[in-house]
Amino acid sequence: MTPLFYKEQEKFYVSVDCLILGFKNDKLYLLISKRKFEPLKGQDSLMGGFVRAEESLSETVSRVVFEYTGIQDVFMEQVGAYGEIGRDTGERVVSLAYYALIDIQYFDEQLCKVHDARWQELDKVGDLIFDHNQILNDTIEILRNKAATKPLGFNLLPEKFTLPQLQSLYEAIYQTPLDKRNFRKKILEMDILEKQEDKDKSSSKRGAFYYKFNKEKYDLLLQKGYFFSL
Repeated sequence: MTPLFYKEQEKFYVSVDCLILGFKNDKLYLLISKRKFEPLKGQDSLMGGFVRAEESLSETVSRVVFEYTGIQDVFMEQVGAYGEIGRDTGERVVSLAYYALIDIQYFDEQLCKVHDARWQELDKVGDLIFDHNQILNDTIEILRNKAATKPLGFNLLPEKFTLPQLQSLYEAIYQTPLDKRNFRKKILEMDILEKQEDKDKSSSKRGAFYYKFNKEKYDLLLQKGYFFSL
C-alpha cells in the first residue's frame, strides 16, 4: 500500500480555463458558454474543466478544447495561474489559464448547441463569471505583445489567405488600423509567405492572390537569430 506522504496537508481543486479564439469577417471572436452547474449556473463563462488524476495539464487543456471545438492539435499557450482565495464561490479552486487559437472554418458548429455556447466579438464580451474577465484582459495583453514578435496570427487563418485578410487579423488583435503599404512591405520582406497562383475574387473582380505561411522557412530564420517584427 502506498504511504500517504501528504495526508496532513489541505486539499483543493485544480482546474483549467481556456480562452478559445477564432477569426472571421475581419473580427476576433471568443467562444463563450453558459455555465452548466452551480454556482452561477447559466451565466457566461470561459471553457473549462477540472484536472483529472490521470491527466497532465496539457492533456486537460487539449481535452477541453476538443470537447468544445471538435478540433485537435491546436496552438495553445499558458496565460498564468489564478489562485485568489475567493475567486470561485463554490470551493477553493486554483485555475491554470490557457489561450487557444483555432482556424474557425474547422469548428464544429453543432457543439455550440451541445454546450450552449456562442462566438462573441472580442470587443463586445460582457461580464463573465469569477475572474474570467481578468483572465481575458491578461490574455489580450499577452497576445498583442507576442503577435508583434512571433507569427501567432497565422494559427487563426485558413491554410490559404490573402494579404488583406492577414492585415485585418492584425488590426483586430491590436484594435487599430495599420498602414497598408508598410504592413505589406514588412511582411513580404520576411520571406515567410509563399504566393499562390489562385486568387480570392469574393471582394473584387481583380481579386487578391492567396498566400501560405512557410513555418519551416520561419524556423530556419529563427535558428539564424532572425527576429519576427511588425
